[in-house]
Amino acid sequence: MRKQVEANRPWAKVMGYARAVRVGNVVEVAGTAAAGPDGTVLSPGDVEGQTRAALATIDEALGELGASFGDVVRTRIMLADVSRWEEAARAHGEVFGDVRPANTTVGGLEFLDPAILVEVEVSAVVEPG
Repeated sequence: MRKQVEANRPWAKVMGYARAVRVGNVVEVAGTAAAGPDGTVLSPGDVEGQTRAALATIDEALGELGASFGDVVRTRIMLADVSRWEEAARAHGEVFGDVRPANTTVGGLEFLDPAILVEVEVSAVVEPG
């Protein structure tokens, strides 16, 4: 059975994607930026703040699908400027320091809005229970 959480951002309908999708016990969360429902980028210029905001959005999506940060097995951090990785890493570490999912961090990327400095995506596996 497939369940999904809508992204509720202006570009989501144009691109045809959901924020997160759960099939069985697997949850995939799309690349998530620090943007409000109207597309306004939050925490401009602040990689750590944008990472925190993206993780808050991810937390909500996971919760809607019966998952939590504790179920996350993989994270991906995508940065416009990889030299700022430590800023994103601090926010990521606060959430996942005890969970310790597999992680890939890449940089040198361009996002839909040049004010977006980071996007985060996660994969989770919900234990049957």
